[in-house]
Formats: sequence, C-alpha cells, structure tokens
Amino acid sequence: MLQSQLKTLMIDANTGFYKILRHKIGNFWGPVDLGLHLSYKYNSLNIGTGLLSGSIFPGSNRLIFTGISPCWHGFYISSMGGAGLVFDNLGINLLSIKGKANSPSILYLNRIHGEEIQVELLPISVDEIWEQGRKGIYAMMQYSHEKFGDRYEEDPRILAVGPAAKYSDIGAICSAPIKKGSITYVDTWAGRGGFGTKLLSEHGIAAVIYGGTFADEDFRDRKVADEWFEDRYNKKLAAKDIEATTKYRYDPKFNTGGTFGVNYANMDDYVMAFNYRTIYWTAEQRRELHKKFILDHYLKQFNEETIATKQQKNCGEPCVAVCKKMNDEYKKDYEPYQTLGPLCGIFDQRAAEKLNGKADSMGFDAISLGGVLSWLMDCLDTGLITPEQLGINSKPIFNPEGFDVVKDSMHNAELGIDMIDQILKQNSKIDLHLGARKIARAWAKGCSHEIMDKFVYTAFARQGWMVPNQYWTPGVLAPMGIMGKYYNDYGREFISPRKLGQNCANRMKKEFVLDNLGICRFHRAWAEDIMPDVVDKLFGNKEGFIEAIDLAASRINSRNSSVFWESERNMDYVFEFLKKKQITEKDNEELNEWIRRFEQDKHSAAYDFWYEIHKGIHESLREFPV
Repeated sequence: MLQSQLKTLMIDANTGFYKILRHKIGNFWGPVDLGLHLSYKYNSLNIGTGLLSGSIFPGSNRLIFTGISPCWHGFYISSMGGAGLVFDNLGINLLSIKGKANSPSILYLNRIHGEEIQVELLPISVDEIWEQGRKGIYAMMQYSHEKFGDRYEEDPRILAVGPAAKYSDIGAICSAPIKKGSITYVDTWAGRGGFGTKLLSEHGIAAVIYGGTFADEDFRDRKVADEWFEDRYNKKLAAKDIEATTKYRYDPKFNTGGTFGVNYANMDDYVMAFNYRTIYWTAEQRRELHKKFILDHYLKQFNEETIATKQQKNCGEPCVAVCKKMNDEYKKDYEPYQTLGPLCGIFDQRAAEKLNGKADSMGFDAISLGGVLSWLMDCLDTGLITPEQLGINSKPIFNPEGFDVVKDSMHNAELGIDMIDQILKQNSKIDLHLGARKIARAWAKGCSHEIMDKFVYTAFARQGWMVPNQYWTPGVLAPMGIMGKYYNDYGREFISPRKLGQNCANRMKKEFVLDNLGICRFHRAWAEDIMPDVVDKLFGNKEGFIEAIDLAASRINSRNSSVFWESERNMDYVFEFLKKKQITEKDNEELNEWIRRFEQDKHSAAYDFWYEIHKGIHESLREFPV
C-alpha cells in the first residue's frame, strides 16, 4: 500500500494564511471528486495531481484544474500535460486557492526535502510585466523565474496568465518545462474553461511558481507493472503504450503524426472552414478544398517542417508519444490550428503561426477564441456587422473562389490580430468580460438575430457558453454538464440521439477515470481499461473508486443547466450531418425519419433531437439507476 490520505494545501489569497487539509483515500480519490467538493464549498480554484503522479506509468503526471468556470458558469475540469511531475515534489496532492489577493500577485511555493512548504505572495504590476520580452503570458513566466528561480535546488515549473485573463472570460493558464534554468518553447495549457480568468480575476494570482525536493513513495516497480500488462494484453507496459500512442507520435498509415497531422490527413469531406460554412457545401466541394488548401499546402507544410525534421517534444514528463509537434517556437496542435486556421479562413502555416502566436502570448483559450473570431469574420463578410462597429479597418476574405492560400490567409490572420487587440482594450468594442454569448445576445436584440445564428456554441445556464470541439458530429453539441472537453461521443457514425446521450454519459465516466488519476487521455487505449484494477492493487477498494467516479458524474449532471441550441447554425450543423450520413446509409430508417422531420420543421425536429440526447444523458447519470 502507498499513501492513505490526500493532502490539500488550502491558501487564502486575501490573507496569505494557509493550512493542510487531509482526506482519507476512499472518501475522495483524486483531483476531480475532491475538486468538486471544494469548488462548491469555497468557490476555490483547485490544482492537483492524481495518486499515480511520479510513478512509472506514462502520462500519469497531468495537472488537473477544477472550479466553477467563468465562461461555462458551472463546474469545470481542465488539464495540463506534464506539469504534475514537478508538482509532486511539493509532497501534496492538491492546491486549493480561495479568496482574492489585494493586488495581482505571484504565488511562490517551495518545499525543501522534509521541511514545511514555503508560501509567499509577491504583489506585481501585471500590465508592465506583460509588455516585456516575448510579451504576455511568456513574459509573466520569465519574470516569475527571474524573481524566484534561484531559490530552487531543481528546476521549478510556472503557471501563468496573460491579458486575456483580465479582459475576457476565456483566459487560459500556460506553463512550459524548464530545462537547466531556461524556459522552453514547449508550452502546455489548461485552456478550456477560462481558469486563467478565474485565477487572476477571482483570486488575484497572475502566476504560480512551484517545485521542491520532497521525496514521497511512488510506484516504481516496472517488473510488477509488466506482469499486470502481460496478464491483460500479452504485452509489457512500454510495448502497449507505444502501440496506444501511435497517432500522437507517427502514424505510418498517414505518413504523419500528432493530432494536427493525423486529423487533417484523415479529414476528407468532414472539413470545416469559413465559420462552418462548409457544412452547406457538397461533398465534392469540401473534398476539393481539403485537397487544394489542406493536403497540398497546410498539411504539406506541417509534414515538411515538423514531421520530416522530427521536431517533436514531450510535455515535461518522459513519454514515448512525444506529441508536442514543433516548428521552432510554435507548437502545432489540431484544435487551435483548426479554429485559428481553416475556421477563420487561414490555410497557411505562416499566417496560422502569427495568429496562434498572438492568441497564445495574450493567454487565450485558443479554441474558444477561434470560434469567436471566425463568427465575427462571417458577420463582417455578410455585412451583418461593419468593421467600424468592431473598431477595426477591414473585412475578411471569406470565399474560396479565387482565394490566394498564402496572401489571403495572412490577410485574415492580421484581421484576427486586430480583433484580439480590440478585445484587450479598455472600453473595447468587442467586450468579452462577460463572454461572447452575452454580446451575441445583445447584438441580436439590437440589430438582427442572424448575428447570433452564425455563432456555433453550446449554451449553459444564463450566460455560460463553450465553442465545441472541432469534429463534425452531433455529439460535440450534446447537452452535457461539461462541454468543450471530450466528455461526449465524437465519432462519425450516425447514432440515434437517445443512444448518443447514453454514449456521451459513458464517455464522461471513462474520461473521469483518467482525470481523477491525472492520466493523459492520449494513453486512454489502456489506461481507462486497466487503471481501476491498478488502483485496487495499490490502494485497495476498486469498487469504491468506480463508485466515486459514478457519483461525481451524477453530481455534476444534477446541476446540468444546458440550454437548447440558440443558434440556427447549431441546428444546421446537426441537420447537414444527418444528410451527409444518408448518402452512405440510405436504408437506415431512423436516420431517414429524422431527416424527414428536419425537412418538415427544422426547429421542432431540432428540439426533439436535443431532448432525446438529454434523456439518454440523464437516464445514464442517475445516482440510482432505474
């Protein structure tokens, strides 16, 4: 048996007082169920690792963030690769921050061997720091390291926020591994959920620098682990993990690797571009765009510059996936380079790097930002909004006919940068303090509902919103208690909506197994299967662990305030998907019936489809199933 308690460092940012809370393993199991408890009790931001952090299991050092999200307006979970490895050296499982510092501050945490954790709050001028060096979030990391780095015996890790945390509800938290005293370019993100905004706006913390040399007992017996894997898979741990992470490293089937490479290589006519306008195109038109702009240019650049040169890194822990695909200082992940790429009419790496680099340095959740910018570009192109209304000087080039893939991509990227600069102004004409859904509603009432109808997002409670994951499938618009993550079925098959809701609920519980143990989902092919048994062998009570997962999912769903699709394009997103599937599933009676109903009355059919998903979710996440 290993540890028997979860230790939480609770810090009141207002007073600087702190204490250690201890919870018996079995009452709580990790950062998800314990974070859920603390979030509703203290409205705290909770940052922690799983029970297996520091162990030999690959991907087990993810840092998990939980709290009430400023943009989703409900409990949310975000995670960051590799940052848990250094966190484990503090000798705690969770950091919980409540209260708000009197002025923006850096939180310093250090633990030298068996001594008490050192805690210090340093007031700073965030605006001045954000203007230094690489600007924004990177400047904040560098400043924090210069102030405190020499206090650590080993390289620490830094969590930082940028101006987006001050001027929007979608500020992210960024970190990068530090090697031999230098901050690397391999940035990792807790992007979704706006926890950067929460850290700064609700707690007054602009950065957290942490590390130490505390040594606790971690599971390091590879021989025993190999026996478990051979019993289950007839393969040793390393061999099974190499097999499971093929997509993220290099997939010979597509001659590329990483989420960017494999997703774009495999996209075919599921391509989404120009604020989802491509859903209305024919399959032939989408395939033509995919080949001309992506396969022959956007992906080709990536393969030549990143894959062929083997510019790939890990997130800060030893891992065979080496999923961080780089081009010098730019890290190429699918979803940011999709929303701040083709969705914004950008199909060239130089233009995408410029816009993504700006979004990252300013500290935005790039996926949500891309959904907002592409929506505004669509409204500008159609004349629903004028450049003057947004405080900018030009319109996008948003038509594939005659589109110059290099020149016009750069034009759209520069327009996106102009809009980011406008967002980050006092008295901005694109005011995201209360979120994009809020301003969409205001503009729709004051001008035309068509403005709102072009914005693709999931709605939660009165003001909560989330740009969906970038897969053309109804599951990414499901009425789940947490959206924008992969707590849904995002496959390409047509699934009856009731069954889709059930699949989403079951996917959520499987993802919770990983999140509550702090394990990267890139290892899910084996982790969600075997990890409950590993927990049983190391800590006992597998049934209690599974029950805690089910209970956490049920409790989150009991506060599920999902709102029916407010945008016409959400409905079309589903309707056009159904019509697309009919081409290959002509004899599917249920699919044909849904299409008939959408053709007869789109809004009525959309309501029924949404509620059928809702039913499947709720019947699957009841605490006491019927």
